[in-house]
Amino acid sequence: MTPRTLITDAQNTWCPGCGNFTIQHTLKNILADREKEGKSLDDVVLVSGIGCHAKIADYLNINSVYTLHGRTIPVATGIKLANPNLTVICCCGDGDCYAEGLDHLVFAAKRNIDLTLIVHNNRVYGLTTGQYTPTSPLGFRGKSTPLGTAEYPFNPIELMLASGATYIARGYTRKMDPLKKLIAGGIAHHGFSFIDVLQICATFFPAADYYGPRVYDLAGHDTGDFEASCHVAREWDYNTDARIALGLLYRRQAPTFEEKMQPRPVAANERQEAITALLKSRT
Repeated sequence: MTPRTLITDAQNTWCPGCGNFTIQHTLKNILADREKEGKSLDDVVLVSGIGCHAKIADYLNINSVYTLHGRTIPVATGIKLANPNLTVICCCGDGDCYAEGLDHLVFAAKRNIDLTLIVHNNRVYGLTTGQYTPTSPLGFRGKSTPLGTAEYPFNPIELMLASGATYIARGYTRKMDPLKKLIAGGIAHHGFSFIDVLQICATFFPAADYYGPRVYDLAGHDTGDFEASCHVAREWDYNTDARIALGLLYRRQAPTFEEKMQPRPVAANERQEAITALLKSRT
């Protein structure tokens, strides 16, 4: 069988130096490995939102769906519930996911839906030329905040720990090999996988000089220890010079949402008891 050409002929309009290229080629390599293992790429669906990140659906030659802004996760949830045998990968931006789509993110983690969510976190609205997002640093000067934002950013890793996600990781687009391991691990994980990727926006937030001396690879960390994972998540609050941990922060096993939603046989007497109880509650 001839391997599939995974990069499409669509004209790529990302800016030179954009971290989206790293995520695109990381996914390409993961998909190529999957094909070499004899797994069909027709069973993979990529769902993207609105923003620079979303163009990845045009650039990878697999099944894909564009959604509305912030609605990546509910569409992906519907796909997974309709066919639990599919491997569903979501790509979304920090503005797309942490602003408009925040409620969907929290409930996906709470429900433990078997999805892999990759957040292209460049900490700026790049497609609309530089407005601040929920993860932009305090004082960020952009099109919507020329004097600097007065808001502190929130910590998505800590939020996902609190919301019940069962696989939580942070990667960086300047470290492609570790990023591949994190995303591949998320796809293999049975449950909701959340990978926050520090993605360089070369045009509106070129933060490589900031990340370079601060990021470190997490080693010797007990990924099953919730309290220890919370401690690591709180090391960097987006406003300090603290170190920034990269790697798998937390993992546990739990029943998935689609498993719990599978229909089960109901005995006739159980059905009758439920109907009787309902009628009594209405009288």
